[in-house]
Amino acid sequence: MTSTTHKGRFVTLEGIDGAGKSTHAAWLAQALIDRGRTVVATREPGGTPLGERLRDLLLAEPMTHDTEALLMFAARREHVEHVIRPALARGDVVLCDRFTDATYAYQGGGHGVDAKRIAALEDWVHGDLVPDLTLVFDVPIAVSRERLDRNAAAGHTLDKFERERASFFERVRACYLARAAADPRRCRVIDSSRPLDVVRGELAAIAAAL
Repeated sequence: MTSTTHKGRFVTLEGIDGAGKSTHAAWLAQALIDRGRTVVATREPGGTPLGERLRDLLLAEPMTHDTEALLMFAARREHVEHVIRPALARGDVVLCDRFTDATYAYQGGGHGVDAKRIAALEDWVHGDLVPDLTLVFDVPIAVSRERLDRNAAAGHTLDKFERERASFFERVRACYLARAAADPRRCRVIDSSRPLDVVRGELAAIAAAL
């Protein structure tokens, strides 16, 4: 069975830094491929040549929080038009590491950008395009911090978001959980502090249902 017989599905992966979503993203993509789906694995900010250049700025350069939100949506517009919508039209599964929920959580919850401003940009940039499923990988802040510190000790250079204080991540996490509670049909919270095989067992069941 080819991917053209399937309806396109838009799946986003969210969560605070250190929650494990990027670790599980590649595994989930392969699980979907093994089930006969064509998968476009992508990320935000990024996903296009311009988006990746904006990503470099966003993860490293100091800027106002409003500028940060605007650049996130500039990168997102390119991503939606050149990658996400075409893939969905082909019947592919788009597996995206972060999308607009991240802007509400990081720039809104974390940095205090007015949610109404984010909502206006969301409507302008991608209108009726909403993920079919959002997986929110959730861990306590202490677990997140331990994982980030371990990465740093292993030689990974932490970006400006990963270097934020615990209080920032508390606000980001609270925003994610609030959004998931407000939209339970779209969002599924995954306890990513559990053993790897347990989390992947849950992801396997999700892949089977897509």
